[in-house]
Amino acid sequence: MSSFWLNVLIIVHVLVALAIIGLVLLQHGKGADMGSGFGGGASGSLFGATGSANFLSRTTAILATVFFVTSVALTYLGSQHGVPQGVMDKSVTDKGVMERVVPAKPSDVPQPAPATAPAAPAPGGAAPADVPK
Repeated sequence: MSSFWLNVLIIVHVLVALAIIGLVLLQHGKGADMGSGFGGGASGSLFGATGSANFLSRTTAILATVFFVTSVALTYLGSQHGVPQGVMDKSVTDKGVMERVVPAKPSDVPQPAPATAPAAPAPGGAAPADVPK
């Protein structure tokens, strides 16, 4: 599968996830229908008294199925990319992550700075300014 179709699948997956989030936020809770029985005005809506709940829940179920299918497809495609692109040496891919680490040469490791000797007293017997009296 080409990289183009993989990117298309990822974009569809993200858009479906955002649509599910939006639809779940639009749905009413179970206690919200009690107000419509006392003249809440839900019967005059676009889908009728229960039409919106059925439409939103069915659409959410369809999108959840699409989300599940794209998740499985992305997982399968991700498992098929075992060898990194550009690596042709089979011995490199058989090693673990820590086995691929190349040890540094001693010249590459920074050495600590040598310790400096304490400052000598100034000539004439004057004590340095940072020495307590």
